[in-house]
Amino acid sequence: MSIFTGSAVALITPFNDDLSVNYDKIKELVNWQIEEGTQAILALGTTAETPTLTIEEQDKIVDLVIKEVNGRVPVIANAGSNCTEVSRQSAIKYEKMGADALLVITPFYNKTTMRGLIAHYTEIADAVHTPIIMYNVPGRTGMSFDYPTLAEISKHPNIAAVKAASGNMGLVVKCARCINDGFNMYSGDDDITVPMMSVGGKGVISVLANAAPAPVQKMCAAALDGDFATAGAMQLKYLQFINDLFIETNPIPVKEAMNMLGMNVGGYRLPLVPMQDGNREKLRNTMKELGLL
Repeated sequence: MSIFTGSAVALITPFNDDLSVNYDKIKELVNWQIEEGTQAILALGTTAETPTLTIEEQDKIVDLVIKEVNGRVPVIANAGSNCTEVSRQSAIKYEKMGADALLVITPFYNKTTMRGLIAHYTEIADAVHTPIIMYNVPGRTGMSFDYPTLAEISKHPNIAAVKAASGNMGLVVKCARCINDGFNMYSGDDDITVPMMSVGGKGVISVLANAAPAPVQKMCAAALDGDFATAGAMQLKYLQFINDLFIETNPIPVKEAMNMLGMNVGGYRLPLVPMQDGNREKLRNTMKELGLL
C-alpha cells in the first residue's frame, strides 16, 4: 500500500539566467531521474525554493511534472502551508491536476498545539481522496509532533505516510510502531536513510538524489531487500557528500553540485545566494573523491 518504495527526489527548481523558471530543464530533469531509477518525484518541496515561487509558477510546475511523468512513477505535490485553509485548497487543486500523493508540512511560524496538529491534518485529509504524506521537519518549522499525536493522525484513512526529518532517531523508532499496510514512513534526512529503513521505513524523499539518483535508489533497494551490509556501506560512502550538501542552506549546495556536473540548473532566488568559495571547493573535492567529477 506504499505510495512508493525506494528513492523519491525532492526536485530542485532550475532557473534561467534572468531567474525565471526553466520549464524545459524541469522536463529534462524529470526524464533523467526516471531513467536513473528514481521511484517518485516530489514537486514544490523546500529543495524547490517553493517560498520564492509565485502561485502561478507553482501550479505550472506541478502540472508540468505530472504531464511529463505521464504515470511512469508517482508524483507527490507539496500542498503544505501554515494556513490550514490554504493547504486544504492546494490539496484539492493538485488532486484535480492528477497528483498521486500530497505532502503536507506541520504549520510553521504560527505553529500550533498537538490538538491543533490533529485538527490541521484532519481538515485537509477530509477534503481530498489523494493520500497525504505528513512532513515533520522541526528545523524548518520550529515544532515537532510527538508520538501519540502521530499515532492518532495516522488512523485517518487518507493519511498514508510520514516524511520524518527531525533527525531524532528516538522519535523515529517510536513512530515506526505506527507502520502498517495503510501507513508508512519515509526518511527526510539523507544521512539516516538506512537506519530509518532498518526499522521499517520504505525509502527516502531525497535531496542527494538530485545529483546522484542511481546510488540513492540502489542503496534503498538493498535496504528493502534486507541487505543492510550493502546499504550501510553505501550510506557511509556518500555520507560526506550528504553532509556537504547541507554545509549551507539547502538547496544552495545541491544546485551547485548539479551545475558542477554540467546540468546547468541556474542560480537562486533571494534570500538564497551563491555558495561561499571555501564551501564550494570543499564540495568539489568531495565529489572528486567519489569519482563524480
